[in-house]
Amino acid sequence: MAFFRKLKDRLMGSSSRLDEGLEEIVSEGAAPEETAPEETAPEAPEAPRREPEPERAPTPEPDPEPVPERPAPPATPQPMPGAPAAPAMPIEPAVPEDPLPEAEPQRERGGILGRMFGRRADAAPRRELDDEMLERLEELLIQADMGVETALRVTANIAEGRMGRKLSVPEIKELLAGEVARIMQPVAKPLPIYPKKPQVVLVVGVNGSGKTTTIGKLASQFRDAGKSVVIAAGDTFRAAAVEQLQVWGERAGVPVMTAPQGTDPASLVYDSMTKAQEEGADLLLIDTAGRLQNRADLMEELSKIVRVIRKKDPEAPHNTLLVLDATTGQNALRQVEIFRAIADVSGLVMTKLDGTARGGVLVALADKFGLPIHAIGVGEQIDDLAPFDPEEFARALTGAEGELA
Repeated sequence: MAFFRKLKDRLMGSSSRLDEGLEEIVSEGAAPEETAPEETAPEAPEAPRREPEPERAPTPEPDPEPVPERPAPPATPQPMPGAPAAPAMPIEPAVPEDPLPEAEPQRERGGILGRMFGRRADAAPRRELDDEMLERLEELLIQADMGVETALRVTANIAEGRMGRKLSVPEIKELLAGEVARIMQPVAKPLPIYPKKPQVVLVVGVNGSGKTTTIGKLASQFRDAGKSVVIAAGDTFRAAAVEQLQVWGERAGVPVMTAPQGTDPASLVYDSMTKAQEEGADLLLIDTAGRLQNRADLMEELSKIVRVIRKKDPEAPHNTLLVLDATTGQNALRQVEIFRAIADVSGLVMTKLDGTARGGVLVALADKFGLPIHAIGVGEQIDDLAPFDPEEFARALTGAEGELA
């Protein structure tokens, strides 16, 4: 739950955009709020009702001195002989004894208190679900980088059996979260662990996607879980990447295999596999140079690394993780297509969800490719990479409250 709270806070960009868009869509087409019967036609204020005045004692026929309306306190006239004792003037109670204190709360419950408690949910603006509203909702989801096909599928499922119903923003969020979770559920899978030693995990991605940081976090987490890990710093062209992995290796107590700058990365990978086998390591995590998917030479180099790995172990790499930067939006779809063709990608890791309002692209990826999503990252700390949870992600993305049904 701690990671979910962090995810929800840091996905504020995506949920805020959806919030604003949904508020606008609903408010534009919201029907005028129906007024409660108690408030439709306020009646003219009634004069306060009073109980009949207390019955006065019969006034004796011989009328004494005229009694002033407000006699002075000391003057208390004596009753005539044979007449019942009675005050010279009826004393009116300070507060009329009438049903007003009971009648007012009854009217109030249909007004302010009714709105606060009894009709709070109904008081939210609502809009009838029609074709125009669905079209606006599709546009909003496309803007959130869910893609055209996924947006159409989500809105079609929301519309099924609900056309003509009046929906509020919280209800639409719950429906959206349910549809997102349904799409993401089949792809939410942890990184599989095999008995094969070493299990070779090849990590690929474009420049700046977060591969090196992801490898460092995975190595630390596997080491904490009792696994022996070796890291191969296969990005031999960038000294900063090697230094970064060495820092993570020291922090996690994991050895890092390096080579001089400019060394053929395929050669380093071969040597790292040999060392990992000799030491009986459980996992070998291989970093690779960031490469643009439109650079044929760089993609061929990656293909060469895969061939060398398979010469050493025909079943390897056992996992090929594609690390995607959430800020790239729909470009992530193209990256998946190309890297799958070159390196046979087996699973995805999405990073930098804390820096974008485009988290919906992960829904589009799941819907189009169905590749396992092993983990997501929302920051630079070790605990900012966590296994992917579809319901938590759906609620954080849409801003829905509570648990999904």
